[in-house]
Amino acid sequence: MIFDRKKKVLILGASSDIGLSVIKLFLKKNWEVYGHYNSNPSNLNKLKKLFNKRLFLVKADLSNQNSVKVFLRKIKKENIISYINLVGYLDNKSFENFTIESLVKIVKINSITPLFIQKEITKKMIKQKFGRILNISSIGVKYGGSKFSFSYSFSKNSIEYFPKYLKDLTHKNILNNVLRVGVVNTKLLKKVKSKNIKKRVSLIPIKRMASREEIAKSIYNLASEENTYISGEIISIAGGE
Repeated sequence: MIFDRKKKVLILGASSDIGLSVIKLFLKKNWEVYGHYNSNPSNLNKLKKLFNKRLFLVKADLSNQNSVKVFLRKIKKENIISYINLVGYLDNKSFENFTIESLVKIVKINSITPLFIQKEITKKMIKQKFGRILNISSIGVKYGGSKFSFSYSFSKNSIEYFPKYLKDLTHKNILNNVLRVGVVNTKLLKKVKSKNIKKRVSLIPIKRMASREEIAKSIYNLASEENTYISGEIISIAGGE
């Protein structure tokens, strides 16, 4: 095995549909999982009952600085070797109706705060000379997003930026990638206003949505010890789009 200590992963946005599938896969592979959520942890609590000794739930409002500070105090005690940002806050504001405040909020939640948390987690990875970092982007970055997911796609666009500092950490076995995800059968997709899902699926070359399990497998392959050589890449899993 590449890493001889307990394998610990931090997943931001763990209560999402994809997040739950990712948690299950990491638990199956005998990792300790630290799952972040902000509200509605009911499904996480169900998993907690089954994996009480290896699943730890941590609450934080990523738009609130004090909440993030408390969150980091808890997390920095752990030797996290894998960091996955699955946060996907959606406000359904169109380009015509967004405000400075609404855009700042969605970028802060989806991009800025996760990057700040990533910075703190990276310090431990450097000491351990091992780390896997994976941020989840959206196919909307490529196409501009729909009318009501403009702000969401804008926030995900900033996630695809790689600071040179992170690229320079590759020699310490800290690998950093972005997974650009296409249309997935999730509750988030159905929350987008005026979304004609059938029409949207018809535009995908493979002619179907991805399953949550398919995405979870790709996330695990990039954010675990399975990944030994991929870094600094933006990888699409979007059915050919």
